[in-house]
Amino acid sequence: MMGPPPMGGREEALKKLREPRPRNIREVPGYLRRVIKNFFRRLLYIFRLVWEAKPWILPVMLLYCLISGVLPVLGSFINAGILNDLAQAYTSAVAGAPIPLRGILGLLILKFVYLFGTTLLSTVYNMIIRISGELVSNHIKIKIIEKAKEVDLASFDMPEFYEKMENASREAGNRPVSILQSTFNILSVCISVVSYIVILVAISPWAPVIIIALSVPTAIISFIYRKKNFQYMRHRSKDRRQMNYYNDLMVDKDVAKEVRIFHLSDVFIDCYKKTFRRYFSGMKRLIVQEGIWSSAMSLVSAAVNCTLFLYIANLVRLGEAQIGDYSLYTGALESISTGVSSLISTTATIYEGTLFIDNMIAFMEEKPKILPLLPQPLHVHRHTGHTIEFQHVSFAYPGTTRRVIDDVSFVLDPGETLVLVGLNGAGKTTLIKLLTRLYDPTEGVILLDGADIRNYDVGELYDMFGIIFQDFGKYAFSAGENIEFGQISKGYVKEDISAAAQAAGADSFIQKLKDGLDTPLTRYFEPDGTELSIGQWQKLSVARAFYSDSDVLILDEPTASLDPLAEQEIFNQFERLRKDKTTIFVSHRLSSATIASKILVLEQGRIVESGNHVQLMEKHGRYWELFSTQAKRYTGEGEKGPLV
Repeated sequence: MMGPPPMGGREEALKKLREPRPRNIREVPGYLRRVIKNFFRRLLYIFRLVWEAKPWILPVMLLYCLISGVLPVLGSFINAGILNDLAQAYTSAVAGAPIPLRGILGLLILKFVYLFGTTLLSTVYNMIIRISGELVSNHIKIKIIEKAKEVDLASFDMPEFYEKMENASREAGNRPVSILQSTFNILSVCISVVSYIVILVAISPWAPVIIIALSVPTAIISFIYRKKNFQYMRHRSKDRRQMNYYNDLMVDKDVAKEVRIFHLSDVFIDCYKKTFRRYFSGMKRLIVQEGIWSSAMSLVSAAVNCTLFLYIANLVRLGEAQIGDYSLYTGALESISTGVSSLISTTATIYEGTLFIDNMIAFMEEKPKILPLLPQPLHVHRHTGHTIEFQHVSFAYPGTTRRVIDDVSFVLDPGETLVLVGLNGAGKTTLIKLLTRLYDPTEGVILLDGADIRNYDVGELYDMFGIIFQDFGKYAFSAGENIEFGQISKGYVKEDISAAAQAAGADSFIQKLKDGLDTPLTRYFEPDGTELSIGQWQKLSVARAFYSDSDVLILDEPTASLDPLAEQEIFNQFERLRKDKTTIFVSHRLSSATIASKILVLEQGRIVESGNHVQLMEKHGRYWELFSTQAKRYTGEGEKGPLV
């Protein structure tokens, strides 16, 4: 099975696809070669995509286009034969000697077969094209989501990458089949045009030359504006994303409450309208300009065609051609003119369509960087204690220079419980993303059992962590499946899922659901689906951690939406669950820090204090200040302190 042409990296792909404009006349040939080379390269990529989806699509399209290229010429000869026989019959009838109807009747029957066959063939082909479109669109969407599974999380933080992924998903699904259909239509039109040229040369070898020459300015205009249209849509992609954003805000059920209460609907609608007007003004200008040029060329073309029609009519008047020949030759002129115009517009459309495929090519060539550094990666030793060490680790998100983590060093021994403390934005969650190798440090190194974490097999590394992020997933699956996702490789073991739900305190509300663990959650797909509260969702996410067979438990705000009693219950369960496991907590409620063997206090990405609860309280430093301030909030003493 053929695959996409090999290319190296998104940057290299984009570099190959760029077509810098010539700065002087001497660079024009090289520019044209690059344009043509990239055009056929993109076209080949599309052919391979369709071949991967279903190989039979290409030969079926080719066969239809070969047949449809011959059929118009056959139809013209049938029409000419009917007219000539009718003219002869009319002349004979006027002379008083009518001829038999058999000859004309035979041609009319042939005409009926031709019309029915053409219609039937077109209907079957359109059916095949629609089926092919669904198959290819599905194939491409699968390729895109499979690729999204591979790319680094860091790529999603880059607006240009995210834009390309959205464009690839939106454009690539429906364009390949339409581009191929147009490509094969060109072959069909070429067959018809060449056939009509052969017919027309019999009376005037210059007529087809004149028609074709007139098409050159039209072709230039069409290609210029296809390129302008593509460039405009690419440059205004921000406007299109903004329109999608404002539209999504108005139909997103999660923000619908705020939108209504704060009367934001008109604000977002006005933003949408303003953005559309800004986007549409430039697009309308391009459309009008192209229309004016095309109309001018159409006027010239119509005048030339009328002159040629007059020339053929004069041949009939002089007796040098029959009436049916007038139909044949003028039909040939019209078909050549229409065919050449179709070739130009179709080729321009194909060219424009292949430009949009750049988005998919660039996206598919994104290379993951979160890979083992060693050719033979290290294997993670499972079901044992692990030593984790950060050595002068710093990190800045892609495209930024501000260090979210700044020169962090610490050691976490097997079986220890670490609590990360700090204000919002201190870098606690980012530290966890580095530990789990969702990102790699900008500087420094992270060691797992004495070896660089980047030397381990990435899949095995992920398997050793049982983690709950503060922005945990709320999946439109059953309650049981939501828990199973904690370790999908384990499968659906109902007894273990029930035990995990009980350990997380989720069994109390699951038992009240209509179908228990089998109850579908959310109403995205099922009208009788159940909507859970945020606290119930959080208990499900905690149950996922209980279900996982992990060596290191990481809990990023696991109880933020629970009341203090439920929170304490969860911590008691975790104390039993973790046994000899290493556990890392991030919690705004510092009561959880009292059980930790090690506490790290973060500010602006740096560790400002470390130790256990007793040691840090004795220091009367930043931790003491945060803990004491929060304690007063629960006892009712003093003012509310900062969120930590």
